[in-house]
Amino acid sequence: MIEFLVDFIPHYLPQLLKGALVTIELSIVGMVCSIVVGVVCAVGALSGLRVAMIPVKVYVEICRGVPLIVILLVIFFILPRVGISLPAFWAAVVGFSFNLGAYLSEVFRAAILAVDPGQRQAGLSLGMSRFLVYRKIILPQAAVIAVPTVGGYFISLLKDCSLAFFVTVEELMQQGRYIVSATFRTEETYFLVGTVYFVMSFVAARVIKAMESHLRPKYLRV
Repeated sequence: MIEFLVDFIPHYLPQLLKGALVTIELSIVGMVCSIVVGVVCAVGALSGLRVAMIPVKVYVEICRGVPLIVILLVIFFILPRVGISLPAFWAAVVGFSFNLGAYLSEVFRAAILAVDPGQRQAGLSLGMSRFLVYRKIILPQAAVIAVPTVGGYFISLLKDCSLAFFVTVEELMQQGRYIVSATFRTEETYFLVGTVYFVMSFVAARVIKAMESHLRPKYLRV
């Protein structure tokens, strides 16, 4: 135990933190892209236009029915056969965004529907365009409603990034595998990997809670 604390951790923790930085970058970029995809799909699903509603519905059903790891493997190994080749990091970003964007589209769709419809009618009656009503009135309120759920998905994405090692991204889990291959100390390595994941998730949860509190109207704050 003492050797683990005074020798193993100081020697290998910096390598794991290097992987953790890649995990954080992958999570943030993937979440931003997922939010964009989710908002666009949510608006399309509520547009009332079949040309937008049907593709969104098909997309959501595909992502619900296909495991994330399969999506990652298809993007990284299959798409190059048809001429679409992406670096490992961006292949992972596309995979995570494609998968998570479908789930967030349902979150944002529910959040938009939770906004009082009268506000949309009021904006239109004032001469605002449909786009401006969404941008100025609907989406800001829907974003506040969606923050807790989106935050939960971000923490989940932070941990799901461990799947990126399947497409050779050198994130936290991959760095842990390198250490295991070099030292054969499986238990200590994965205990340390799990600890780093816990710390990242704990900090992310606190940040999300602070954002939720900041965005909530003052009269609703406890």
